[in-house]
Amino acid sequence: MYDAIDDPYTYENSTVLVNKLDLRDQGDLDAYEAEISNARSGEPLPEGELDFEHYCAVHHHLFQDVYAWAGQVRTVRISKQGNPFCYPEHIAAQAGKLFAELKANNFLENLQPDEFSAQAAHFLSELNAIHAYREGNGRTQLTFLAMLADNAGHPLDLEAFDPDVMLEAMIESFEGDEKKLVRAIRELIAK
Repeated sequence: MYDAIDDPYTYENSTVLVNKLDLRDQGDLDAYEAEISNARSGEPLPEGELDFEHYCAVHHHLFQDVYAWAGQVRTVRISKQGNPFCYPEHIAAQAGKLFAELKANNFLENLQPDEFSAQAAHFLSELNAIHAYREGNGRTQLTFLAMLADNAGHPLDLEAFDPDVMLEAMIESFEGDEKKLVRAIRELIAK
């Protein structure tokens, strides 16, 4: 659960996000969101230039049935367990810088698996710190990482994905230690 101040994304006197089905119970919304985003992830994903606009299109694709603001950068400050993410007024600039670096690094193409894992972990860690959306960041990050890996010739075996391992790795990377995240990505690269 995110901490947010004066959150226009939630129902009044609630922490439940306003959604297209008007679900007011967090458990019901979580179940619907997971089911729909999982179904959408199995469909052809938006094509693009692996830039921030493409990333936003992926978020929209995954969450279009759940939130009216799918694919739109959040407008509120949020944190998790007291750790703030990028302020909304800086998201566009920080994302622009990050995706420009990705492009300058040739989208991580022509790298050996270990080097790809290290650079992908750094990209993913920075993308997570930006946390562009009010909800759905983790699923969008994983989907985009899989697209990036496919493009770079290192397809991921998402059957081996362990959400608990990835969450722990992402938390540690947010605190500045990317080693677990590098290992988690390396273990997902199809053998």
